Amino acid sequence: MKLNYKFSNLCGTVYKRGNLAFTPDGNSVVSPVGNRVSVFDLVSNKSFTLPFENRKDIVRLALSPNGTLLITVDEDGRALLVNFHRKVVLHHFNFKTPVRDLQFSPNGRYLAVTHDKHVHVWKTPGFTLEFAPFVLHKKYPGHYDDVVHLAWSPDSRFFITGSKDMSARIYAVDHVDGFYGAVLTGHKDTVLGAWFSKNMKTVYTVGRDGALFEWNMESEMEGGDKKLSDGGDPDESAPNKKRRTQAAEKAQPADGALTKRPFVKRWRTSARHYFMQNHAKVVSAAFHAGSNLLVVGFTSGIFGIWELPDFTNIHTLSISQKKITSVAINPTGEWLAFGSSALGQLLVWEWQSESYILKQQGHHHDMSCLSYSQDGQFVATGGDDGKVKLWNTQTGFCFVTFADHTAGVNALEFAKQGQVVFSASLDGTIRAFDLIRYRNFRTFTTPTPVQFSCLAVDPSGEVVCAGSVDTFEIFVWSVQTGKLLDIFTGHEGPVSALAFSDGMLASASWDKSVRMWDVFGRDRGAQEALEHPAEVLSIAYRPDGKVLAASTLDGQVLFWNVAEGKQVGSIEGRKDIAGGRKVSDRMTAANNSAGKHFTSICFTADGSGLIAGGNSKFVCIYDVPTKVLLKRFQISQNLSMDGMKDFLNSKDMTEAGPRAELDEAGDNSDLEDRQDISLPGVQKGDASLRKTRPVARTKGVRFSPTGRSWAAASTEGLLMYSLDETLLFDPFDLELDITPEAIYESLADREYLKALVMSFRLGEKPVTRRVYNAIPVDDVALVARELPVRYLDRMLRFLVAHMDNNSPRVQFDLTWATCLLRHHGRYLKDRGLEFASVIRGLQKGMARSYEELSNVCNDNTYNIEYLLTAQKQTEKGRETEVEPTTSIEEINMDMVI
Repeated sequence: MKLNYKFSNLCGTVYKRGNLAFTPDGNSVVSPVGNRVSVFDLVSNKSFTLPFENRKDIVRLALSPNGTLLITVDEDGRALLVNFHRKVVLHHFNFKTPVRDLQFSPNGRYLAVTHDKHVHVWKTPGFTLEFAPFVLHKKYPGHYDDVVHLAWSPDSRFFITGSKDMSARIYAVDHVDGFYGAVLTGHKDTVLGAWFSKNMKTVYTVGRDGALFEWNMESEMEGGDKKLSDGGDPDESAPNKKRRTQAAEKAQPADGALTKRPFVKRWRTSARHYFMQNHAKVVSAAFHAGSNLLVVGFTSGIFGIWELPDFTNIHTLSISQKKITSVAINPTGEWLAFGSSALGQLLVWEWQSESYILKQQGHHHDMSCLSYSQDGQFVATGGDDGKVKLWNTQTGFCFVTFADHTAGVNALEFAKQGQVVFSASLDGTIRAFDLIRYRNFRTFTTPTPVQFSCLAVDPSGEVVCAGSVDTFEIFVWSVQTGKLLDIFTGHEGPVSALAFSDGMLASASWDKSVRMWDVFGRDRGAQEALEHPAEVLSIAYRPDGKVLAASTLDGQVLFWNVAEGKQVGSIEGRKDIAGGRKVSDRMTAANNSAGKHFTSICFTADGSGLIAGGNSKFVCIYDVPTKVLLKRFQISQNLSMDGMKDFLNSKDMTEAGPRAELDEAGDNSDLEDRQDISLPGVQKGDASLRKTRPVARTKGVRFSPTGRSWAAASTEGLLMYSLDETLLFDPFDLELDITPEAIYESLADREYLKALVMSFRLGEKPVTRRVYNAIPVDDVALVARELPVRYLDRMLRFLVAHMDNNSPRVQFDLTWATCLLRHHGRYLKDRGLEFASVIRGLQKGMARSYEELSNVCNDNTYNIEYLLTAQKQTEKGRETEVEPTTSIEEINMDMVI
């Protein structure tokens, strides 16, 4: 059994808190999801999660202008410096205070970071391992309250800040003659946004109260016969005015000459605008200097787009009833990204066509269950919000959401045949969803309302069974007719799990027993019960149906021979699953029995392994024949969740209880954040309210039918683990002498496949182009057939780029495309979503070549027809000229005769 499973993706969570950022090419959105970072490729329709983790939830991130460096900062001010392309952490750093904003300068040389009332500008770290990669350039004081916003000027010489002290300030990174700083006042609330225009002659500031101020720069000569006016800018503070006047008088020369006197730049308010959004506060704002677009998000869930400086409202759209936490604009100004932490929603809006590029949202509350489709390409998840979502494992996107249930979904199951998924809910219904038409085509109910906790579907797809919590009964329905066929009774406690195998239904209950039921036999009574030492929480059949595994409340996993009804083994998993200590626990993690059991188990595809997870931060994989723990995975390192630490610090204990459980909602600035609308004692609710910290737990684990991946429904979301593809053996990885000379030598020896693969490893486009053009046409089929699938994507992308460059070798390119599709068609079909973008590019290139060839052929046809017609006209002309001459000669001969 392979154990090199690595974290591959995080689905089910697209945005939690913090700011959004676009990549420099504008095609991808970088979104913080808890203590991880997810990247959504909007062109290739694919998402992936970077493999590193911060200590706590990420609140700010910044991407360098060239897209190579990514800095993520958690809520404590601890930062990670990441090589974005290689997905490798370069350095750890601690800013020592919570960071509200950080921005790279446009030239990439500096990094500005807020530090309470100050701003620290650091030199951008390099890519080498250094003892102190972060070098402080300068500190900039001046504000009287926390700085909440930063923005750079286009030339990277100045930056502007917005603060809670209701003012904005302009700073120069280095000394500039005639510039002594600027203070922009006049707002009546926190300045959430401040930006320079493209020509740097105008500054726009946005206040939280919905006011937009426009400031224009004026230049006055310093000193001279005309002194600076004391009654200048009315919004300028008195201390700043006095300081500026003293500096001007000190810089005035003694002779009063005006030839070398510098100019002083001053900013004056030229216009004031108000958004007028029915008392809604501004939460987030973004400005695109190239197109003068201002995007503002409000607490009411409305966002608006204004064109400056005319303040023309282009769009006003309501996304939801919750506030828009973050707004971002891509570099071209075409796409807008919105994040809502209250809903966990991420939207990308194209404002010109008024259409959604991306609209993703995870489960509003915890994810409670999951199920794999038979081909392993889709995963269905159910949540406490009553929704059923289907996720594509290749792209990481949710492509359909069913919201028919009115209560939490507890169980999901794909039909073994057909495109159908079944769900069981606490609302007393079992629903069947058609994955072709995307609709709920069947609803199964009971004569009296009950709450369902588990679900099982017959392998033939004819029967669906569900167990209840309150009546301790098992209900059996016909999928075709929707009628209730039978009701099995006998359990004395809530039914916790069901499983089908070879017509036999196994049911687990809190009455410490597992019962076997013959659903299709004449005698539908229960067989002999399998007694357990504690409450049974989950069961799973081995793929061959001969062994049944059951997890109990005392932390054990018991294995039973189904035919003989005998126990054949057990696993003691209390120590393996034991997690950390919660802040409210009165005893240590070692002595606490809570959470030391498995709530979900599943066999591997070959039956040799068992994966198990529970109310803990660990997921365990056991070897079934030897009953030995093979590997233990920790689902998260996020200290923002409860139950992560093994030991608690006494300094976090106050007279009112643990510091993490103190209700600090009264300190929030927004009225809607201070109001508590939840019922007393409710532990679930708005995920953005941190009065009750989320607990690290795994509610469901499933192995993919292909055996190459497994998924866990956890507090963080849907965690996907797959076999590490980078560990696949590639003989060219061992080559250290992959140079252009070695490639050309292989090409001269007519080793075309080796030369082509080595050129891909080298990554130089001219070398690859030379090798490609040097391969004879007769050898294309052989090279394409033997090409390793690892380099198939690179080969197709190179071919698309070669066709896009108007290559004259059209037949050669088409021969390559035909051979690659013929020999690797099945591999491409199985991974259609992964190669969708490059296949579309290949199709467009072939269509373009066809169109160009058609035009050339049409032109040649017209030219040939013209030449033939002209030739016929010429021949007719010659015949017309010859006939009169002949007739005259004949007449003359006749006259002579």
